[in-house]
Parts: sequence; C-alpha cells; structure tokens
Amino acid sequence: MQQRQIGTQSVSAIGLGGMPMSIEGRPEQERSVTTIHAALDAGVTLIDTADAYHRDANEVGHNEQLIADALGSYSGNTDGVLVATKGGHLRPGDGSWTQNGRPEYLKEAAKASAKRLGVDAIGLYQFHRPDPDVAYADSIGALVELLDEGVIRMAGISNATVAQIDEANEVLGGRLVSVQNQFSPAFRTSLEELQHCASIGVAFLPWSPLGGIGKAGDLGSKHDAFGQVAEAHGVSPQQVALAWELALAPIVVPIPGASRPESITDSVKAAELQLTAEELDALNAA
Repeated sequence: MQQRQIGTQSVSAIGLGGMPMSIEGRPEQERSVTTIHAALDAGVTLIDTADAYHRDANEVGHNEQLIADALGSYSGNTDGVLVATKGGHLRPGDGSWTQNGRPEYLKEAAKASAKRLGVDAIGLYQFHRPDPDVAYADSIGALVELLDEGVIRMAGISNATVAQIDEANEVLGGRLVSVQNQFSPAFRTSLEELQHCASIGVAFLPWSPLGGIGKAGDLGSKHDAFGQVAEAHGVSPQQVALAWELALAPIVVPIPGASRPESITDSVKAAELQLTAEELDALNAA
C-alpha cells in the first residue's frame, strides 16, 4: 500500500479507526478482532484509538485493550504497526462527553493507556480535545513531559484550530507530528487546518472521513459527485472519498472507522485509486 509519514514513522496511507468496535452498537469481540486482522492483512500499519472509546463508565480503555488483544493474537509481524491513542476526553457512561486537560491527569492517563496497550512507550499520543477550563499550553506541556520521560515516542493533538496547532508546536519545541480533526465530504470546516498542516509538514488525520457512524453508507446518494465518480471507476463512493482526501495533500492519512472486515478491506483500496484532475475538481466543488 502507498505509504505516508507521521513524524519519524512511515505508515499506510489509510489507517483504521477503532471507535465503532467499542461504543454503542459495537459487534462481538471476535468480529472486531477479525476486522483488525483483516486490516493488518491488507497492509494497514496505523490504528487509531483512545481511552475514551468505550460504552460503559467502568470500561475506560476498552478499545485500547481490544487492539492490544488483536495485535497479540495476530499471526503476522506487527513490528511496523503504529498505534495512536488519545487522552483528555472522557465518557462518563451516559453517552455524553467531557474534557479533562489538566497536566497531571493527562500524564496518568497516558501511563494507563501504555499499560493497556502493553507497550513501554506509546507510539503516538494525542491530546484529544481542548479543555476550556485549562490553559492549552499547560495541557500540551504534559505531552512535553511525557516525551521527555519516554512514556510516548511522538505527540499530536486533536480537534484543534490553526492557532492551537501553532501553539502546540511551539510548546513542543517543533515536535508536533500530527493533527486529528474531523474532515469528510460533508464536513470540510477543517480544510484550513489541513492546509496549514501541509505547510508545516505535520500529518493530518481526518476522523470520520466518510461522514461518521451510520452516515458512511449514504455518501454516494447524498453527494452526487462522489457517486458519479465511483460509478465511472466501478468502485464504492467510500473509496472515492478517501482517494479524494489523499489527493488533497501528501500529509493526509484518513482513519475510517470499521467494525466489519469488508469495510476496511474496501477502504484500503482507495490508496491505489487514481482520480483525474477533472474528477478532483468536481469533488472539490461538490
């Protein structure tokens, strides 16, 4: 599969988002493990997770543990797999989301994530979402300490503005390697952040790159241009959407969520789908 760069590590151009395997409506663990194994078989070397990817209040880190179990039971070589996890966003168990960006909390959360993942150092750790009650620089300062202590190998941020990207990179002393924001055919608000990442050489990881859970299947019908291009190539609209995102900049690495082997197997084919300049113009204007 086509490769892209996150910091010092080369990864597959399409990653796997683990969230759908752990929240409401999640499948049985056996199917989730099979999905992760299918992704690895297809050449995926980036798996995205977070300690907040869980359903019930008493199962923080459910998705991290699931991924660790799947990697541990995989028969192939996983040395090149980068697991990216996040901290600072919480789910109390009632379906809501809250923030905790206190440095002391983030440092403990990262160490707990490393333990669940079964690693000495987390490959990529990202501050999940800004906490309005904590100075952003203070939260990012926790990432600096985690890097310096060797708890994490690389640092990133999520749900960030251009100003926050620059602030984080400054606090990190130029060591910011990734920004994970929502971006899809239906949600292009983060295009400015994507373009800024391209200008400074920081990887941009679109979350919900197909529109989100329950909406990916409607992509072709709700966005005619994507459906038309898909029909012309004999592929799924989802592949077209991911190929379009990859074409926006060489720092883009989409992380579509999946809970079935067929979904991620289809998604990874987007890395080899070549769209014409005319098609890209039509998709950009859609």
